[in-house]
Formats: sequence, C-alpha cells, structure tokens
Amino acid sequence: MIRFKKFFVILIVIGFIYVLIVAAFMFSGTRAKPDENVNTVLILGAKINGDPASPSLVLQERLDAAVAYLNEYPKTKVIVSGGQGADETTTEAAVMEEYLVNEGIARNRIEKETKSKRTEENIKYSNEKFDLGKTVIVTSDYHMYRALMLAKRQGIDATGLPAKSRTPAKYKGMMREVLSITYAWVFDR
Repeated sequence: MIRFKKFFVILIVIGFIYVLIVAAFMFSGTRAKPDENVNTVLILGAKINGDPASPSLVLQERLDAAVAYLNEYPKTKVIVSGGQGADETTTEAAVMEEYLVNEGIARNRIEKETKSKRTEENIKYSNEKFDLGKTVIVTSDYHMYRALMLAKRQGIDATGLPAKSRTPAKYKGMMREVLSITYAWVFDR
C-alpha cells in the first residue's frame, strides 16, 4: 500500500511538472508580435451561437483584434477559416465575414475557408486553397503557440496577432489547450 501511495504521488508530481512545461510554451505564444505589411491575415474560427448565428465572445475577440490590424494595413487580404459544427446553423467563416463587413472591412478583401473543424485543418485547408504568402495568424492569446507551431510545420511564413482573452471561457480554453498542445506535439504534422 505504501508503494502504491508513493507511486501515485510521483505520478501527480510528474503530471504537475508536465502541465507547467506545456503552460510555459502556451504563454510564450501570448507575446507574439505581428509583422507589418504582410500579404494575408488568417483568422482562425471559434464557436458561433444562435440562429441567426453570431460570434461567441471568444471569436469576437479574435475578430476585433483583426479589424484593428486590417484598418492599419488596408491592402492586406483576409481569410476567415472555420467550418460548421454539428450545433451551428452556418459556417464560422460566414459569420466571421459578416462581422468584418459590419465593422467596415470591404467584402472584396475577404476570402472564406469553410471545411475546417479544428486548428490544424484551419491552417492546412487555408494554405491549400489560397496563396497565403507572408501571413499574420489571429487567434486567442492562449491558442497562439499551437497555431504558429502548426503553421511552421506546414511551411507557412507566419507571425501572430494574439487576441487578448477577457472572457471566463478563457480558463476552460486554457485547460483544453494543454491537451491540444500535447496532441499537436505527437500527432499533428
């Protein structure tokens, strides 16, 4: 019984150390800085709500960060990336496009990628469908490390524009991100 308790304590300590290491990588992405005068801004999708659909607060934070950048660099094209989840009434990309247009971004600057269901697909399908060139990826601050890692693996010249997370959903997203980073390190290529 004592051996089992020691083994259990050791497992807990190793798990805690692992979570701290992953969190350090995650937080390194929050300090990303976007390059200026890039070819493309790629906004990664997130949950949409309702019918008619509207962006979740997490997605709205991403879109608002992108709008500020796009207004500063009016010649930069933008790709909105996100498919339709089982509980969503339309694609995330369609909702993102409408939000950007309502915020004054010209519709002819916006391209849509509508097949993706997860981050690796957002980046992969956007890269396959469009000539990204030098790219700024816009996503939640805690999500930026993984997004840039996946872009690099696909040979994309990318920097990041982390959207500051201010909603309570941030904490759930951060916990999920620890698992997602682990999955990406092992499986996403």
